This record gives sequence, structure tokens and C-alpha cells, in this order.
Amino acid sequence: MQYDSLTHILSDARDRALEILFVDGSNDESTLTIDQLWQQAVALLGELQHRGMHTGDELIIYANSNRRFLIAFWAALLGGIVPVPIAVGSNDEHRAKLFRIMRQLKHATLYTDHEQRRRLEDYARPRDYADIMRQLRSHALVDEELTGGKSGEPVDRTEDAMAFIQYSSGSTSDPKGVCLTHANLTSNIAAIVEGTGWTATDRSLSWMPLTHDMGLIGFHLSVLAAGMHHAIMDTGVFVRRPLLWLLKAQEYGATQLCSPNFGYKHFLKVFRSKGLDNLDLSAVRLILNGAEPISWALCEEFLEAMAPYGLKKSTMLPVYGLAEATVAVSIPRPGRQYERIVVDRHDLKIGQPFTPLDDDADDAVSFVKVGRAVRDCEIRIVNDDDRVLDDAVVGNIQVRGKNVTRGIYGDPGAADALFADDRWLRTGDCGGIVDGELVITGRARELIIVNGQNYYPHDLEEMIARLDALDLGKVV
Repeated sequence: MQYDSLTHILSDARDRALEILFVDGSNDESTLTIDQLWQQAVALLGELQHRGMHTGDELIIYANSNRRFLIAFWAALLGGIVPVPIAVGSNDEHRAKLFRIMRQLKHATLYTDHEQRRRLEDYARPRDYADIMRQLRSHALVDEELTGGKSGEPVDRTEDAMAFIQYSSGSTSDPKGVCLTHANLTSNIAAIVEGTGWTATDRSLSWMPLTHDMGLIGFHLSVLAAGMHHAIMDTGVFVRRPLLWLLKAQEYGATQLCSPNFGYKHFLKVFRSKGLDNLDLSAVRLILNGAEPISWALCEEFLEAMAPYGLKKSTMLPVYGLAEATVAVSIPRPGRQYERIVVDRHDLKIGQPFTPLDDDADDAVSFVKVGRAVRDCEIRIVNDDDRVLDDAVVGNIQVRGKNVTRGIYGDPGAADALFADDRWLRTGDCGGIVDGELVITGRARELIIVNGQNYYPHDLEEMIARLDALDLGKVV
């Protein structure tokens, strides 16, 4: 089912009496029904409207609590206000990023808590941020200071209206805000539900942050549209106690999980030293794997380690997407074992055919197949002149469809650079089509070229991380 707007997704989930479980520790859990979410969001919308916020204004959501985040997110959406999710960082680079975003936005209010506002003020005060200090005093909505009052007035939004803005990492340069309309989102959400085969009988559990597109769109908005009850584990809890992820999956009866490459490595490091007892993962139907380069070897290691606990190899579902295409671009057919190609790592130039090798060859590198284009989306592989290449040839990946953004917030020049002349989105990724499925080899701008040969950093990092003394994520 495809909805007209995100508000209609929430309204329908409310009618279905769905609920969200928040996991903030092994014995720290709370439940929020969608009806309660709606009521609390409308109450917060009243505060926003009382403080003079109007349709089209921006609400920066800078909240540690997943519960608070979702209430603020939906309060904004219900009022036609544009949510801007930003991860709460622990260092000065993250704060500097937030301040760059605050300067970009036209009519922004910051939603946060006392502690975070204090830290932001402490950082801004001795630096050249006088304008930010004024904004923190005049346009910051601090959760603990909310008094409650008249409920807000929800407004209807058309499918072409901007729903929210997804910002890139941008810690050392100007962050780029990807503008997503309700049509972008509802189209891609329908594609995700269809591509994964999700139903109302499924249950999902995610530890991905809600400021990330996989966490917010993939495992909140899309699972709501599918009619699922779902659980959200605090990302910090996963980082501190990764084994709790699968323990809670068993306890909750989760059938749908997700994790990028980092998560499997982090989980296995602790699992190898501590182990798990009495774990049953036989209910898990799919684990979506995306958001980072996907390691075949790491997938195999994780699945082999979890096989004694009933986790089937067919659960691993490698997917591909990017913020500029809302989130999902390609998904394999669920229920089958994932596949790879094994090729010569020296033959990965743009316009060069893949050279198959045996997996034990010295120059062999594996790339996982990440499926076919989701509905309402197309994929093509082109050379550096935007000419379409044959299958099984390395090229630049471009996409177009209803899920593709119209541009970057406040930066028409950046938007123009995103697209080829015929309006295909330049993803910045390289790869090819093999047996009808997309294969990703790496990021074009990260290529290391030595004596005419192309090398991808994640390939080098993975080889180095095989040394016992080093971990994936600690090699640059």
C-alpha cells in the first residue's frame, strides 16, 4: 500500500493500534503506543505553534532520547514543519557541524535538552559564534522547560511538499541537506515494504540511530507502513553491549533486523570472548545489511558463528541505497542465499570488464550482489562521459525515479552537480550489473590510483584488519 503522506502512515498505524518498544538497557525498556505518540506529538506541536513556528519552518532535532526524537519528529510533520534530524555528537567537530547547519537554515528552531544546550553554549561562547549564541537563547526549545498547553493544529501537506531534510556527515566541510518530499518518501517506503516482503505479522528490532536513513526511514517509517510493531534499541547501548542486540531479538520475537558492516564485526569481537547461552534466532527472517561497504568474509563469519543458534544463511539481505535516493535503491529477492562475484582487484577501472578469479587467487576480491532496482527506481552504469556501459563492466552508478531528491537545501549549484544532463542522479559509487544484479565496488572519489591501477580503501582496510592486532574501523 502506498500512502499520500507520512502523516497518513502515522494515522493508519494509530488505527491499527501499533506500538514501539524502546530498549535503553538490559532492564530499561518502555513502550509507546502510536496513539500515545500521536497525542504527545500534537501536544508538542502546540508548543511549537505557540512559539511562532509555521508551516515550512525548520525544527532541528538534537535529542539523545529516541522517544523524545520521535515525538519531536512527528510533531513537526503533523504541523507541516520540516524536521532536520542531527546526531548528538560528543566532540567539537559534531558541534561545529550543527552550527554550520544552523547557519544554513532560514527559519530554524533547535529542539534539545538542558545538558545539550549547555554544552553547545560552552563550545560557542569562546569562539566566533555570536550569532549562534543569540539563536540558542531565542530559538531553542528545551524539553525540560516545556509546560504543556493547548494542543497543536495538524495541517495537511501535499505529496510535493518537503517532508524533512537529511544531512550528510559534513564534519570538515559544509554539510549538505538532502531535501525529501512526501512523494519521495512514500514511494520509497512502499518499495521497501514490497522488496522485503514485510507484513503485519513481522516484528522488527533496530539499533541504528534515528538520525540515519536506515534507522529512521527503513526501520521506523517503513515498518509502520507495513503494520509492524517494532523495537528501537539505543545505539549507545549496542556499542557498549552488542550481545544484547540478539538477546533482545530473541526476547522480542523479532523477525526483521538490520546492521551495517561495523555491527557484525563489533558483535563478533565481544561474542568470541564472552559467548552466548540459550539463544534462539530461528524466528529471524531477514537481516538487512547496508549503509557501508559489505564484506563477504565478515558476513560468512557472522552467519557461521550464529548458525548453532538457528540463524539461517538466507536471512542475510545485502542492500544498497543512499540519502539522495531517500534510502533504498536495490534489494535482492528475500529468502535465498546471498551471492557474490570474485574478480581481479587489479581490473577495476571505469569501462573495464570484471575479470573472474578463483576465490583463493592472490589478487581475488569479493563483491556482494545487492539486488535489483526497487520499484519506481532505475539503475544504469555509465562511463565518465555518462555513456551507458554493458553488463559486467565497471562504471559509475546512476539512478533515477520517484525516490530521488530534487536537490540540496539552499545550494542550487550542488544540486546541479548531482545530476547528469538527462537528470540521472550521480551516486558517486562505482560498480556494475552482473546477472541482473547490482554490484558495488566502491566510492569514485575515494579511489587510490597507483601506476594506472585503481584501488579502493575499504579493500585495503579489510586486508589490513585481518591482522590480529587491528580491528575494522581502526584502519585508515
